Amino acid sequence: MRSCFEVDPRIRAVLPAMDAPFFQAGLAGYSDAAMRLIARRHGAPYCITEALLDRILLAGGKGLAKADLEALADNVPASAEDHPLAGQIIGTEPHEMAAAGRLLAGMGYDVIDVNLACPVRKIARKCRGGHFLAHPDDAIEVLKAVRDAVPHRIPTTVKLRRGSDDSSEAADNFERIFIALYDLGYRWATVHGRTVEQKYNGPSRWEFLRDLTNRHPDKVIFGSGDIWSAGDIFRMIEETGVQAVSVARGCIGNPWIFRQAREIMSSVERGLPARASEPTLPTLDEQREVLLEHFSLSVALHGENAAGKMMRKFGIRFAAHHPQAEQVKNEFIKVHTTADWRAVIERWYAAEPVMA
Repeated sequence: MRSCFEVDPRIRAVLPAMDAPFFQAGLAGYSDAAMRLIARRHGAPYCITEALLDRILLAGGKGLAKADLEALADNVPASAEDHPLAGQIIGTEPHEMAAAGRLLAGMGYDVIDVNLACPVRKIARKCRGGHFLAHPDDAIEVLKAVRDAVPHRIPTTVKLRRGSDDSSEAADNFERIFIALYDLGYRWATVHGRTVEQKYNGPSRWEFLRDLTNRHPDKVIFGSGDIWSAGDIFRMIEETGVQAVSVARGCIGNPWIFRQAREIMSSVERGLPARASEPTLPTLDEQREVLLEHFSLSVALHGENAAGKMMRKFGIRFAAHHPQAEQVKNEFIKVHTTADWRAVIERWYAAEPVMA
């Protein structure tokens, strides 16, 4: 039986560089190139962009709002280090989704991921993201169009939720889409344990993932939902049988979750017990180093003024690791400029004294 600390060979056959059974999810408004590089430097073997709207991609910048253009720039592969990387697409019309997938395939993305999970409906009466789960015929049509459009050498994957709601009809719809995506040639599905109706409220139902893997032992299935610590990663694999775990909100302001997961794997490889409950916490010096590094990458990506605003929300999350977490969080909340950001770092993250 495969250990929960090992990587399924079917995953390595698709992504040889994925040497650990976890990865950074696409996070709207967060997972830009700067965040991805920080995650990779702490042990994330694979990352996914935030969901990119097909029509924005196809417009190529013409007539787009500034925020749309920034979202596109944020999600372009940053460097040779920013691989393997999946470009995630979201949209409504099969031909537009197909064209968007083909476009990303030509831009250097290693995987094309189709979003059938986002619970936000931005256009009334339009299927998009997770809302496709209530319309299986339409969802399957989109999946087929994308797979046909993307070159065979580039793998395609799907992100979806366990259903549109908790009804028996929703369960049947999910099953139809789930089986169809593998039949169409998608390599795996990442399944979030909440319904679309739940959005991000209530617990993620890991028992659904366990039942799914039991019913489909021949399929590669990734899990998502309620991963807040390195220990949760391996607990999800052990309890549900998924082959890998998507780390989403739990890694915002916490790239150390990937390092801690690798520490657990290393302990097991050496024959030691997995110390999931005793992670190596980041020192104040390590927190300062990462904050400065992340800020530097954000400046290179967004420019200094925009980076000051962008990093404010990261600082609020990073503050949770500080010994005076509440005070530091409140200081980051007040940040508006680059000078404000640097002042918080200098005040609260002064270098720790070296012990003689």
